Amino acid sequence: MSTASFLPAAARPRGRSPVARLSAWLAARASDPATSTWLVLVFAVVHAVIWTLILINLKAAQDIHMDVAEAYAWGSKFLLGYGKHPPLSGWIAGLWFMLFPVKDWATYALAMTTVSTGLVICWFVSLQVVDRRRAFFTVVMLALYPTFNFKGYKYNPDLLQLVTLPLLMLAYLDAFKKRSVLSGIWLGLAGALALLTKYWVVTMIGAIGLAALIHPERVRFLKSPAPWVGIVTMLVVLIPHLVWLVDVEFVPLTYAGDVYSLSDRSKSAQLVLGYVGHNLALLALPLTLAALVMAWPVKHMWRNWRRGPNPGVDTAQALNVWLVQAIVAVGPPLGGLAFTIYVKTDWGISLFFLVPLALVAIPALRLRRAALVRLTVLWLVLSVATLVASPSIALRDMKANPNGTTGYGARSQLARELTEIWHARFGTPWTVAAGYSEMNTPMTFYSPDHPRPYTVPYTPDEAWGSGLTSLDDLTRDGFIGVCDTTDNRIAACEAWMKEHGPNAEQLVMTTQRFFRGVAGPSIAWKVFVVPPGK
Repeated sequence: MSTASFLPAAARPRGRSPVARLSAWLAARASDPATSTWLVLVFAVVHAVIWTLILINLKAAQDIHMDVAEAYAWGSKFLLGYGKHPPLSGWIAGLWFMLFPVKDWATYALAMTTVSTGLVICWFVSLQVVDRRRAFFTVVMLALYPTFNFKGYKYNPDLLQLVTLPLLMLAYLDAFKKRSVLSGIWLGLAGALALLTKYWVVTMIGAIGLAALIHPERVRFLKSPAPWVGIVTMLVVLIPHLVWLVDVEFVPLTYAGDVYSLSDRSKSAQLVLGYVGHNLALLALPLTLAALVMAWPVKHMWRNWRRGPNPGVDTAQALNVWLVQAIVAVGPPLGGLAFTIYVKTDWGISLFFLVPLALVAIPALRLRRAALVRLTVLWLVLSVATLVASPSIALRDMKANPNGTTGYGARSQLARELTEIWHARFGTPWTVAAGYSEMNTPMTFYSPDHPRPYTVPYTPDEAWGSGLTSLDDLTRDGFIGVCDTTDNRIAACEAWMKEHGPNAEQLVMTTQRFFRGVAGPSIAWKVFVVPPGK
């Protein structure tokens, strides 16, 4: 890979503009093995800080997303799985909140720390394929990708895949290159971490497997110990989780089958089209900006392309990236159509982080120094401008949709008031909150007592509770159950509460949020207070 050369001070050209000097400085630091990694680390930290502040402002009128509250709840007890998903996202949330207070800002800091860690890992992935200048350009493109900023506001298993899947790709490229036992162990550990994040990563694992089988150098790789040691290592590490999976009768797979299976093929096709369109739209910004900075000025655009060998690209590793990215791009939509699956747009969050690298690794592309500087300046200008505008954006959004119950319903207020009610009735900490997951996990996060959540099943056959509480806990400790009167499942929620708390004290409580003079929705909650057992 290329490195920068430095002229003696006396030999450097004088009279250059500040922009030219900045361009030279940044390009030199990005290309120098001694400074480039530190530059990326500083870039990632700055990105995390700026976008944490942006999200704090943008979400000031809202409670945290239920996925984040759910991750916090999972982290309150370190289990081998949490009903719907493997345990890693809950473990990390648990560790995070051992260090940081249970506040909204800490959840946004967690989310941005996650994506910024992903940026750093993507830097090391890129170094397996291209020179340092191209690798840094890739990182800046990713920082402009909405998944790594706006859309990355909620920490959940999908977002955590932006750490574990780049780590898996890094381990694969390393194993493909070194073909050693040690690289195979590293590959197996990365695969296990990915699977402990979310089972959806089988798409990436499958893509890597297919890429290894298609690649012209497949025989050398498959004859080496690396892939086989990797498979064995992954299975050994996963043994405790696999035992748990058997013990709970494969509940996460039941959840996926029940929730995401469709009988209407036309509905599935519409969702697939929405998935494709959504993810193309997200990629449009970084790709467009990268194309603009490389094409400017237009009269020099031809300099960006040149035939012949390119020492800044490892074509064998680039082929791995192209194959993996192509497979994960087309595989899920085709699978969704073939098996009539409810394809969520968020499933694409973790599958397109290789696109910038795949483009930058085109051998005919010659990346000029000025393009790197222009893109970095664009990232900084857009980030700072968004930070300045974020308070007014939050106010404008609430004015535009003041009755959005999901975003602006005052669940945090309700949690604090229910805590006071429990203390007044029983003089003990509130230990269990029952309700649908949209309700019980916010109670866990916002109540000072942080009661454990018990998820009311949507149907009598539903079996994918988190495992944090049981019906025996409800009987022994008592609970507060909450039903949202704006939820179309209110009748089923009330029926469950009456069945499991026949002697409950029933209340109707109303909460409403006010943000800078704008009123949010006034929501009535049906509350069931069940005393502890004797």
